[in-house]
This record gives sequence, structure tokens and C-alpha cells, in this order.
Amino acid sequence: MGALRERQFRLLFIGQSVSILGDAMSGVALAFAVLEIGGSASQLGLVLAAGAVPFLVFLLVGGVVADRLPRRGVMLTADVVRMATQATMAVLLIVGVAEVWELAALQALRGTASAFFGPASTGLIPQTVSPERLQEANALRALASAASWIAGPAIAGTLVAVAGAGWALGADAATFGVSAVSLAAMRLPAHEGVPAGRFLADLRAGWDEFTARSWVWVTVLNLALANFCSTALYVLGPIVASRSLGGASAWALIVSAGSLGGFLGGLLVLRLRPRRPIFAGVSACALGAVPSALLGIPAPTWLIALSTFIAGGGVLIFNTLWETTLQQHIPPEALSRVSAYDWLGSFIANPIGLALVGPIAAGLGVQTTLFLAAAGECIAIALTIAMPSVRSVTAGVQPPDPATQAAS
Repeated sequence: MGALRERQFRLLFIGQSVSILGDAMSGVALAFAVLEIGGSASQLGLVLAAGAVPFLVFLLVGGVVADRLPRRGVMLTADVVRMATQATMAVLLIVGVAEVWELAALQALRGTASAFFGPASTGLIPQTVSPERLQEANALRALASAASWIAGPAIAGTLVAVAGAGWALGADAATFGVSAVSLAAMRLPAHEGVPAGRFLADLRAGWDEFTARSWVWVTVLNLALANFCSTALYVLGPIVASRSLGGASAWALIVSAGSLGGFLGGLLVLRLRPRRPIFAGVSACALGAVPSALLGIPAPTWLIALSTFIAGGGVLIFNTLWETTLQQHIPPEALSRVSAYDWLGSFIANPIGLALVGPIAAGLGVQTTLFLAAAGECIAIALTIAMPSVRSVTAGVQPPDPATQAAS
């Protein structure tokens, strides 16, 4: 826990922990907000998509801005915008005048602000903590995130049941306020950003940094495939649970086990110091395909839950080691842009998968689709581990990249 002794990281950690708790609450609160005003399932999907699409569209813009401007200021501005959108939704719902299009528009603003916040936060962390505590700092943030995703939905459900969705969204708005106050209290060295130039030139320079290290783009590409395949678990899981495992309670146990596994993974990676962090992180995800395969059988609920517990821990270990290694090897002035490409490559596969899994299952069957998804995840992990550059990158030191040397 030594990273928490450093004031700047401690302030960032407090603000981000509270804010992530709000994020974990908002999904439940927003769903019931749409239903409270008479919205349909299709309208709920529209509201959720309204937040996701701008996030993807503006990620690369956010990366360029975060490398040019002080990252703390970018994050602070994004938090104020997100606080305003969530507070506005809360007021509209509490007063009883909210409409679906208003919720969608406000979610679009929130998603846009998040696109600037994410890359800036990845770039800011190394500025708040000493180098030897960087992985520890990332692990603590991941641990707080895992805990939030365990507690957040339950808190939101309670607030919705007791006071209504508007008050739950109001609580979410308050968490962004806490994050903004924490950021405002930080005192960091002057930001040495990239001089303002042509946007496309800055974007291209970030792309050059992203592709200059084969272990970066290979890992992002293959794990985008793994993310695409993993969506089958979340689309088809409730169907299998309803048909064969006893219903919603079984599915809730399976999902919760994944969150608990993530929390344990956070505890492990606080002390885990592998010499080859990317190889170790990807290897930790090696059992990520097991839940989809077991669901396709279907295996007993407890066995599927155990597999999601293990898979959840592996994902959190990988995420922490991956983020730390990027922060150690990417030049600070390009870190937010490289992070934006990483986020885009990782996240864009999810909505595509969510959209295609249903039609694929309708044509091939639920069981076949789950088995194919598991096979796809195994292939993605195996291809990543097979790359020499992935196996050779070491903690804190950038090894020579054969692809880069050949190009030169």
C-alpha cells in the first residue's frame, strides 16, 4: 500500500475510487430511469448506445488533447461535464419531466467527456507516483474498480427501490464531484505536452508510436478478437441460465463470481512482479475461454461460477500489468495517444460482438456459438503468447523489437 503514502496519487486514488463506484451504479440506475418514464427495451438500448458511440468516436481526439494539454485539467473538465449530465438527468427524473431523447442526449455528452478522461488518466498516473510504485498504483486502482463493480449495482438497486432512479443518478453525479475536487487539490509539475500542431499529424505520430512496438499492436489486435468472442458469454449466458440452470439467480452467481475473482486478482497483482509482464499477464487470461465452453455444455452452475472467478482474476492481473508496461515503455508525451488506440482497439470489438452474437446463435444454435466463441478466445491467447516480442518484453526495460530493427 506504499503508493497511498504519496499525496498526489492518494488524492487521485480517492477521487477515482469514488467515481468508479458511481460508474458501477449508473448502469442499473439508467436502466430503471428509462423504464420509470415508460421507455421500452429498444429505447433503453438507444440510451445506452448514445453513451457508447461518442466514447468510441472521440477516443482518439481525447488522446491527442491529453498529450497536448495538462492531463489533470482535461480530467477535471471531463468530471465537471459528467457531473452536470448526471445531475441534470437526476433533476429531470425527480421532477417527473424526463423524456427518452433527453436522457439519450445527456448520455452522449457523458460518453464524449469519458473519451477525454480515459486516455488522460492513463497518462497522468506516472506523474503522481514514484516509478518503483507504478505497478502498485495501477493495482490499487484496479482493486478499487473490482470492489466498486461488486458493491455499485447493489447500492444502485437499493437507491432505486427506496427513492427512485433519479436519486441514484444524483448519487452518481456526486461521485464525479468528489473526483473533481480531488483532482483540483493535486499539485503536479508543469505538463510538458506536445506543441499544438495539425491534429492529423499528431494522430499519425501517436499511431507510429503504437505500431513501433510489435508487442503493443499484436496484443491489442489479438485481445480485440478475444473480447469479441467473450461477448457470447454475456449475450447467451442469461438464455442458458433460464433454460437449464435455474434462472436469474444462477446467472447472478456466475457474474458475481467474476467480480469477486477480479478483486482477488487485484490483491495478487499488488505483490506480483513478473520479469516478463506481458507474457505473464496474457498467460493469466489463458483460462478465459473456459466459462463459455462450460456454459455450452452446460456444466453445473457452481463449476461455471468457479471458472468465471478464475477468469475474472486473470483479466484484472493482465490489465494491471499491461497498463504498467505501457506507462514504462511509451514516451510520456505520446502515452495518452497510444492509450487511446489501445482503448479503441479493445472496446470497439465489444459492440460489434454484442450485435452479431444473437444472429449467429440464431443460425448455428446457442451451444455451437458458445463453443466457437471459446475456441476463438483460445486462438487469440495462443497467437499472442506465440509472438517473440510479447515473450521478450521485460518490466521496466524496453527490449529491442525485431520488427522495428528490420524496418530500420
